[in-house]
Amino acid sequence: MPSASTDAPARLSEDQQRSWSSVATLLMTLPATLDAQLRTDAGLNLFEYHVLVALGEAPDRTLGMSDLAALSRGSLSRLSHAVGRLERAGLVERSACSSGRRRMEARLTGAGWDKLVATAPGHVREVRRLVVDALDDRQLEALGVAADVVVRAIDPALACGERVSGCGPLAASGASGAVESAQQGR
Repeated sequence: MPSASTDAPARLSEDQQRSWSSVATLLMTLPATLDAQLRTDAGLNLFEYHVLVALGEAPDRTLGMSDLAALSRGSLSRLSHAVGRLERAGLVERSACSSGRRRMEARLTGAGWDKLVATAPGHVREVRRLVVDALDDRQLEALGVAADVVVRAIDPALACGERVSGCGPLAASGASGAVESAQQGR
């Protein structure tokens, strides 16, 4: 496995630059495209959708705000603004943590669950169109492995092997349980 070295050249090789350019383009265009689809179809942005997914996968559809921030990959400030928007839409409720500590938690409402179930199939179609169907099985697996290696280098706690919620096929499909059933037309 390659390691960081103080002797590494300051510039990327031509092949490395070409690969990095492709990754950088993907990082800029894929989230924006998924965000546009969600805004058009559901009136949600991609971050808000990830918040709903994390809550939908949580026990009792409830998470502490710090845990929710970690699962949705956002800062507490960003999460607070997103939860405020979702709260005003009746999709999420915020309350004092049931543990009695001075923490807040967010809970997915019935309307929020319904929104997640209704939104997931369109999101999955877009993920399939842009990623899953564009790659063969070998390429898709290699992409997942490569992405996990990079994520692990950034923060080992975020790697798919370390967390269940917000990672892997359920996250890609939108949520678990009823959402997964809705996607499959059951």
